[in-house]
Amino acid sequence: MSWVARTASKSLLLLAIGMLFGACRPEIPLVNLGIDDAYAVPRMKALVLHPQYPGSRYIWTTPDNTGRDSVVSEERDLVFFSADTGTFHYRLQIEDPENPYTHEVKIVVWEEEVAYSPYIARVYEYCPAPGQFVNLMPVYEKGDTYASMCRKAEQSISGTNNTLISLGAYGGYVTFGFDHSVMNVEGEYDFRIYGNAFYASSGAAQGSSSEPGIVAVSLDRNQNGLPDDEWFELAGSEYFKPETVHHYEIVYTRSENAEIRYTDNLGGAGSIPQNTFHTQDYFPQWVKETSLRFGGTKLADNFRPEGDRYAFFPYDWGYADNHPNEEAEKSSFKIEWAVDANGKPVYLPCIDFVRVYTGVNQVCGMLGETSTEISKAE
Repeated sequence: MSWVARTASKSLLLLAIGMLFGACRPEIPLVNLGIDDAYAVPRMKALVLHPQYPGSRYIWTTPDNTGRDSVVSEERDLVFFSADTGTFHYRLQIEDPENPYTHEVKIVVWEEEVAYSPYIARVYEYCPAPGQFVNLMPVYEKGDTYASMCRKAEQSISGTNNTLISLGAYGGYVTFGFDHSVMNVEGEYDFRIYGNAFYASSGAAQGSSSEPGIVAVSLDRNQNGLPDDEWFELAGSEYFKPETVHHYEIVYTRSENAEIRYTDNLGGAGSIPQNTFHTQDYFPQWVKETSLRFGGTKLADNFRPEGDRYAFFPYDWGYADNHPNEEAEKSSFKIEWAVDANGKPVYLPCIDFVRVYTGVNQVCGMLGETSTEISKAE
């Protein structure tokens, strides 16, 4: 037997004896925490620290001005976000009856190398429902794919570009983000979305062109740069009203004669009729499937027939393409309005993704379906 083998055998024997008599029980458990000791991140970028080590309670603290530890969170995950540069220190205490654990973390925040833009940087998803402006805003060209249509939507509404894209009938949506996380500033409006709504000459009270889109936000918790985490609706003025339908679902089906019919989870059915103003196929041409499914919150109809025309009445606040762009507060949004799927308020220190989808399911005679349009955000 070689010297290495004899030494290994002797070590294993001593380890077995020690374990038998309790001599080798470690005072500190071996922990796969999943969190490093130090991080360096640019400002205005969310950092999510997720401890892998299980415990009955998690307490995150940081030194206050007097040097004493101040509790900042008792959630398992710490969502760190800073608009300022500097060095930040945190202590994680994991309470566990058998193996409590403490871990120190240092986070250095540095100035970004290129100044951030206030405008949209990327469109992640463009998934319109059927509609009279679909395949036109942006224009579909033969050979276009889902990816190329996303890029066309991005070219339309990113940066200082200001070209409308249509989301089609109820449920159609676009998902976009900025080149930094958007901070939740208490009591303040955090971002703004532009559409093409307008008031009648006599004002909003007498009707207008309002095609309200519901806005939802998401934080990149899994830190993969994709909008695949939990979404939270921004509860606008209509969210808690009895006529608002939550957990609504609709399925649009394409047929050979280009007619588009839909059914919903309330037992309803109808169609998106083609009008004389727009005669192209209303079903997204880059979609190969014969049906499309959407879901979310459905707002009550906001139109009223007035003689031979329709008047659209804007909701009070909290929806895109609802009030004219000149109405700054009415076209702006607060992250603090966020609620979960059950309508419970949720605190998000910042968000990384914004989704807008058409919030009404209504067809208005010769004007066709109501479809949200947006042109940019900041």
